[in-house]
Amino acid sequence: MEQQENKSYQELHKPASEFESRSDYLDHELQIMQPKRWGINLPFRDFRFEWEDLVPAIAGTIGIIAMYSAVMMAWADGLSAKWEHIQLGKDFAIEVARVEMLIPALLFCVLASGVFNPRANLAGNHGPMIPLIGAIALAGAHPLALAILLGIFGLLLSYFKGGSKLVNLTSEGVAGGLLVFLGFTGAMSMIGNIQDWAVGLESAEAGVAAGEMGYVGLVVLGVTVILYAVLARLGKRWLAIPACAITGLLIALAFGAGFDLRFETEMGLPNLNPMYWWGSTEQGWMLGLPTVSHFIASLPFALLAVAMWSPDFLGHRIFQELNYPKNSERVLMDVDDTMTACSFRQMVGTAVGGGNITSSWGTYMIPAAIAKRPIPAGAILLGLLTMIVAVLGFPMDVAVWPPVMRVALLVGVFLPLLEAGMQMIRNEKDAQAAGICVFAAAVTNPVLAWALTMLLDNNGWIGDKERPKKLSKLDRLVIPGSVLLICLAAMLAVGMLEPKYAIPALL
Repeated sequence: MEQQENKSYQELHKPASEFESRSDYLDHELQIMQPKRWGINLPFRDFRFEWEDLVPAIAGTIGIIAMYSAVMMAWADGLSAKWEHIQLGKDFAIEVARVEMLIPALLFCVLASGVFNPRANLAGNHGPMIPLIGAIALAGAHPLALAILLGIFGLLLSYFKGGSKLVNLTSEGVAGGLLVFLGFTGAMSMIGNIQDWAVGLESAEAGVAAGEMGYVGLVVLGVTVILYAVLARLGKRWLAIPACAITGLLIALAFGAGFDLRFETEMGLPNLNPMYWWGSTEQGWMLGLPTVSHFIASLPFALLAVAMWSPDFLGHRIFQELNYPKNSERVLMDVDDTMTACSFRQMVGTAVGGGNITSSWGTYMIPAAIAKRPIPAGAILLGLLTMIVAVLGFPMDVAVWPPVMRVALLVGVFLPLLEAGMQMIRNEKDAQAAGICVFAAAVTNPVLAWALTMLLDNNGWIGDKERPKKLSKLDRLVIPGSVLLICLAAMLAVGMLEPKYAIPALL
């Protein structure tokens, strides 16, 4: 082992033909990589490209198109409702999404995660914050003010190693319960969305009335389940996103749902001048530069977004731990480095005209971990692919079509989350902590549930009663208690509990 550590990746690399199986070759690649943190990592010297890297790259591209489009439309609707002089629509949302897919992809996929720090997962989208964007806009927040605050808070948490500390304080039972809840609720949401799309199909030209093609959704879902099961049986689950998404597309077209697919996005570059987007109240976002009031309105939402990072990052790292072989710790995602990358990406991406709220890129990391691939090669491919799609335009229309986008998220994110959560629940103690976490998440939301069950579990009130003996008072009470109070205060401030319990926002 010592001799191996003294050799470089190039010296330790062996061709795939020398291994009994492809899986053994991929395991060996993970074990011999020696990525440099915030240094220069070069293809073929420090890592290699494999055809398996295309799968997470394609999956991440499909996921990010869908997420970015949803974020920008939510901003457009919220700001248009808040301000009389602002009228933003689909064209605005697509242009901003394409800005986000160009500059940040180059800087933070190709360069940051691909070259300078392969242990920092790609900075993608903060999915749980999307439903809140309307409330953020109506509260008088400004996307650029929110980005600056979120970036500052994220850098502080990263500098003090807060992210990795919270991950280490989360037991397998709590983490398993969190993943089970997120996987199950997400899967049910995707199934409902596909069926709603199919039932809503109508076309006067095709002679189809609403409700007549509901069976298309059932066929798409049925074939998806069978194909996913076959891939799992063959040990090829990492192919699930492209295989199932393409199959969903072909089935929908074969059953005559193609009249619902519109190619409206033209080829070209968006406006890449930051002053166009933020320079005045007559163009771009039509908001101008942020003022003090914008920062005040954005503050609780920025705190909430950063508080939600740790459970998000935890879920992604777990997939690597479950799928990577022993002695591959050097290529595991570093939570604090990922927070650093996400913080800079948040500020830079929004400064150039974007509006995304960022987090660890799940639609990339989950299939990459299942495919037993490290971060850098896929990150470079994903960055290049994302920029190509942003320029071409029309692939965005295909990727956001429900039988493609919803199926991709279902098999690439939510079903693997559910499976990983179940794998982590190994005994009665884990099951108890997981059960309480699921229950608390159903009553409130996953973030508050994670904070609460972490506090209960670390003090032996649920789960393993011996766990508190291994932890200091700081780890048992101070840190979990502070996290719970911060999450609760931020949620009460922004009204996140209002929909369920009619508790209005404090601010």
